[in-house]
Formats: sequence, C-alpha cells, structure tokens
Amino acid sequence: MKDDLMNKLMEEVMKKMDEVKETGTVAAATGTGVSGLTEFVGTAVGNTIGFVIANVDKSLHEAMKIDPKYRSIGILSARTGAGPQVFAADEAVKATNSEIVSVEFARDTEGGAGHGSLIIFGAEDVSDAKRAVEVALNDLNRTFGDVYGNASGHLEFQYTARASFACNYVFGAPIGRAFGIIVGAPAGIGVLMSDAALKAANVDLVGYSSPDNGGTKFSNESMIFITGDAGAVRQAIYAAREVGKQALEALGGPCPSTTTPYI
Repeated sequence: MKDDLMNKLMEEVMKKMDEVKETGTVAAATGTGVSGLTEFVGTAVGNTIGFVIANVDKSLHEAMKIDPKYRSIGILSARTGAGPQVFAADEAVKATNSEIVSVEFARDTEGGAGHGSLIIFGAEDVSDAKRAVEVALNDLNRTFGDVYGNASGHLEFQYTARASFACNYVFGAPIGRAFGIIVGAPAGIGVLMSDAALKAANVDLVGYSSPDNGGTKFSNESMIFITGDAGAVRQAIYAAREVGKQALEALGGPCPSTTTPYI
C-alpha cells in the first residue's frame, strides 16, 4: 500500500517536471535562440520576442492600467516593425480568447526611420495569452513580406480581408471590413504613394499620419489607412507599391522584400 502511494507520488512529480520542460523550452518561431524561462514563448523576424506572464504582480498590473479581469498577459515586443506586429496580433485575437490591452510604438527600428513596438494581450486564462503570442509570432514571417527596404528608407504595405480588434484599436479600422495600410520612409515617399493609392481605387480613407500630424512619434514616415471592397483595397496597395518601389530605388538602390510578398 505504501509502495503504491510512493509510486503515484513519483509519477505526479515526473509529470510536473515534463510540463515545465515543455513550457520552459519553446522553439523560436523564426529565430535561433531558445530560452529556458517558463515565460518565454519564442522569437521572430524584426527582432521580435514573445513572453507570457500567468499572474502579473498586483502593483505592476495596476501601474500598467490593465483591466483586473485579465490576470494573464501575453507580450509581443520588437526592435523593428509596427504594422507587421499589429496585423499579426489581429490574426491572434481572431484565433484566441484574448484581447488587445495596449499597443505602444517606440522610436527605434534599430537606427532606421520607423518604429519598434510593444503589444500586450490580455486573457483570463494563461493558455489563451500564450496562444495569442504564438499565433502572432508565427504570422510575422508573412506580415513582413510586404516590407521593403534599403539604406535610404523603407516601404510597408499590410492587408487583411477582415479587420479585427487589433487593427481597430491601433488604426481605427472598421471591424469585419477589408483594410490596408501604406507606409513610406522617408515621409515624402509615403505622401507620393498615398496620392497614387487613392487615385487608383475607390477606397475610403480612414486616417493619415506624418511626422508631426497624426502621431507617428517623430519617425520619418507618412502613411494612410484605407478600407473598402477587398479588390479595391488591394488595387490601391498595388498602385502605391509600384510608385513607392521606383522612388525608393531611385534614392538608395534595390529594396527587396524582407521575406516573401503576400499581398
């Protein structure tokens, strides 16, 4: 009887150790680093890293102004990129029982013209927070596909056939409608592309941002946010991309895609 009890206890201990190993060493999404932290979820393109905190410290929770119902949070943090992370987060909230708690853009890009980013997911269950970060990390290879750059600047185009809460939170995208963004750096290229896009297709302008108009945090970018029929939004992006690539290549030479174009 005593031996049976000890065997059961040992089985439970070994099971718990296996769980720690499974959650503590998560393969990176596209990077090469692997961490032993139980909070670590993975890494991805754009020097992006993901974590999950199962039960946030009470004082930190209050300082971050997170709704008390969200005991667990997922963290997506990047040195390079804002749009790719937001559109990946948009897919994550569609796929999980989580919500966007906050989105912040740092003046970063590792010395480039644009932003880094910090995205916080809130969830009542840690598994939902972790899954949201996993989905976002795994989607970044796609969303970086229409980011083009050279030493002189960068272009970014994002598209979703059905915008969700992340795009709504950050860009004011109408939920459930086709939505796209067009970004150019230096900012003059962004203005040129915006004009070409709006002339090329019957789309609605949701918003415009430039270095001192609309809150791009003093980055050397200008951008527009558009919505409309799926085909029209894509057409506008195609027109902007053609004009933007010609302009940026005239300034700094070839500007290849960061991964593989998806739009």
